[in-house]
Amino acid sequence: MDITLANGTADNCRYCLMCRHVCPVGHVTRLETLTPHGWGLTIASQRRGMAEWNEENAEVMYQCADCGTCRANCVTDQPFPDTIARVREELVGLDLAPKKVKETADRLQQWSNPYEEQEPTAATGTGDTALFVGDEAAYVGADGLAAAKRLLTAAGIDAVAVGHGRSNGYLPSSLGYTDLAAEIARANVAEITATGAKRVIVLSPGDYYAFTTLYADRLDVAWPADVEVVELVALLADDDSLSLGADDADGAYAYVDPTHSVRMPDRHEAPRSLAARVLTGEAKELFWRKERAHPVGSTALQFTDPDLANHLTWARLGDAKQVGVGILVTEDAGTLSHLSAHASRFGIEVRGLYELLADRLDA
Repeated sequence: MDITLANGTADNCRYCLMCRHVCPVGHVTRLETLTPHGWGLTIASQRRGMAEWNEENAEVMYQCADCGTCRANCVTDQPFPDTIARVREELVGLDLAPKKVKETADRLQQWSNPYEEQEPTAATGTGDTALFVGDEAAYVGADGLAAAKRLLTAAGIDAVAVGHGRSNGYLPSSLGYTDLAAEIARANVAEITATGAKRVIVLSPGDYYAFTTLYADRLDVAWPADVEVVELVALLADDDSLSLGADDADGAYAYVDPTHSVRMPDRHEAPRSLAARVLTGEAKELFWRKERAHPVGSTALQFTDPDLANHLTWARLGDAKQVGVGILVTEDAGTLSHLSAHASRFGIEVRGLYELLADRLDA
């Protein structure tokens, strides 16, 4: 992102409170410093010579979730999350990135993922359709990945697995390691190109956002113009041929919009329609949903500020208790992992949408 645009965005946002009320970090911390308004002031103060970058204010800049909620609720479409990433790139260059940020970047540099000390599995074969697996589905969402493959088979889609175990590039970009993010992004594009695929199916909004927006806006990496990106939930929602049964024992449930959903304003109804096909209980809505959906802790914060990440997850589970549901449903591996890790303390059951659909094929 051009530094002039980043500075202009910080100036525009520093005294604007339009998105302050939807910032998830501001909600759980109740600190004005940790809102877009506060981060904008911090950046603008440094630019005006009223402050210098140091370890303390660098820590503040790394407490933004980079979730996109501020931009989704901005009528002037200010690219504030991209500005945060650009400032973090500057802090990396000044060697002011917090220790946990550097450690996460080191793992990404060596393994292309932050989860396992294992290199990505190379794609084999060619075909018109590729399935991007990524690192979350590979290392924290194995059940969902297996279910997704069953659903593709049931839909008559033969897809070549690509990017198995490799980040989509969002995490290093969010941390401010732009060159590393671009390197990973180019590796994903090269592998997809090698398969000859003209369509790439993704399993999460985060992957869709990375491929369709982040690569161009932050990394200057070109996505192949002749390759379509589509979410699996969109494909399944449009497929009337799938025979799905429903379980009469289901209680009231709510669908959780996964992390990064706010960056895709047209995707909200597809997963809800799929859930309604296999769950007979009353469908309720969380307060923080759709265009104002808050993330769980499955952003860069899970590695750099685990306590803050946990509070984001607890807030989503608390939202469920507030609306009176005992079941939460979502499909994104990262979101599922974080909800499931803390659900028992709230008396909530968490179910994977892909698993639900696969288990009820021809039921």
